[in-house]
Formats: sequence, structure tokens, C-alpha cells
Amino acid sequence: MGGYFTKEDYLRAAEVIGKRSTVRPKVGMILGSGLGHLAQAVEAPVRIPYGDIPGWATSTVEGHAGSLVVGTFEGKTVAVLQGRVHYYEGYSMAQIGMPIRTLQMAGVTAFIITNAAGGVNPEFHPGEVMMITDHLNLIGMAGLSPLRGPNDDSLGPRFPDMSRAYDRGLMELARNTAQAEAILLREGVYVCLAGPAFETPADLRFLRMAGADAVGMSTVPEVVAAHHGGSRVLGFSGISNKANLDGTTVTTHEEVLAAGKEIAPKLERLIRGVLRGL
Repeated sequence: MGGYFTKEDYLRAAEVIGKRSTVRPKVGMILGSGLGHLAQAVEAPVRIPYGDIPGWATSTVEGHAGSLVVGTFEGKTVAVLQGRVHYYEGYSMAQIGMPIRTLQMAGVTAFIITNAAGGVNPEFHPGEVMMITDHLNLIGMAGLSPLRGPNDDSLGPRFPDMSRAYDRGLMELARNTAQAEAILLREGVYVCLAGPAFETPADLRFLRMAGADAVGMSTVPEVVAAHHGGSRVLGFSGISNKANLDGTTVTTHEEVLAAGKEIAPKLERLIRGVLRGL
């Protein structure tokens, strides 16, 4: 297989999900660091450990439970990834894209993808939520893409356009929900780095000059795979810490997880509103 998955691999994984749950999910959700407990809102949940799904990698990071929760949420059928795997864990981009492809084969047509991110924009503060309007794919520009390898035209085009990776209609639903719920919803550009080291002050000043508003180590490969496969995508970053542009503060994973407790209730209200509007 040369490190790549085929459509047959995706269908085999989707078949396992189909056998474990009678629900045919239409919306896929990926929950980032410290946000996994949002899955508790899913009604009549069926939990499937990632290790039970062929081809799925297991998460090794604290704050990522590593199970798929299938059920209903706000009247919509959903498949929720309680945690994700990252490139820095030693997994390939093909493995990171595998859950997206599997859920597309299982019937998912829209994804809500969340992460915990550092606020690069000096106006952003920990505990706030930023809707991703575009991304800066630094690791993709360097060659690390879930689309690398043979292209199956039945899954998506060889050269997909990424000018509208984030769905305009879903973004409008999120804005309307934020207004109705009186939630301050920031908007901006998310940049994905490989990690796992947090950025130096020089890194962050460079990223700010390049137009980044928030920085993290996930999401973009998943968005690329989802968009390639024709799914609508909505992305949220929970701002977990303020960017250390001058080198006076220290960033820790514990700080990221703690901020998740403040961010999660806001994200849940936003996601509920978007699902109601779908």
C-alpha cells in the first residue's frame, strides 16, 4: 500500500461503524484539546474506540480520549471524534486524513472541526472562540499533505481548489448563533505548524506578519481532506493562551486544557445553533 489508504480501506472502516451503530451520521465533529467532553451532549450515544476501527490511529495526547461517538445532537445524526491524532505523534498525513475519509464513506456531508490554539492576534484573549475564515497551511506548503500519493478521482479531484475551504453558509449560521447567544465570536486565519514544541517569540512575530490570527498543530490536514471529498467545513479555534511575542511568558499544555473548560460551553452553544440551522 506504500503508506497510503485506498477507497476500499475507507469503506472497510465505515462498515465497522455501520455495524456498531444504526445511526447514519450526516455531520462529523472533531473535538480538540480539552474539548472532548462536548461529546457528552450526544443523545443515545454509541462509543467506538479508535482502536476498533481498521486503519484508525489512536491518540497519545492528554485531553484526547480517542473514541468515536455516534448518535443524535440537536436532532441531527452526528459522528463525534473525541480527540484526534497529530503529525507530531509520529503518524503520517494519510493516517490523519483516514477518519475524515471514513466518515465521508459513512454518509457525513459536513464537518465541524475544533481545536485549541494560541492567540497570535494581540486583541485575542484566552477563553475566546475564533471562527476560522481561512488557513495558512505551512506544513502543507512544505509537502506534508493528506492528498499526497495516488489520487482516486471518485473521492475528489487531483488538484482541489482551496479558495473556499471553509463554507460560507455555515459561517453565516455561526455568526447568527453568536449574535443570538451574545457570544463574542472572533474571526481570523488559523496557521498549522507541525509541533510539538510551542513557538518561539520569533516564530510568532513571523506568523503575525504573515497574517495569522491563531496558531495550532492540527485541523488543516483534516480540512484539506474534507474539502477534497466535497464536504462542507466549519472551523473553530478555542483561544487557549496569548501568544508569547516578546518572550516574557511560558506556554504549557496544562494551560491549554484549563482554558478548554471556559471555551467548551461557548463552543457547545455555537455548535448547537449551527446544527439547528442546518
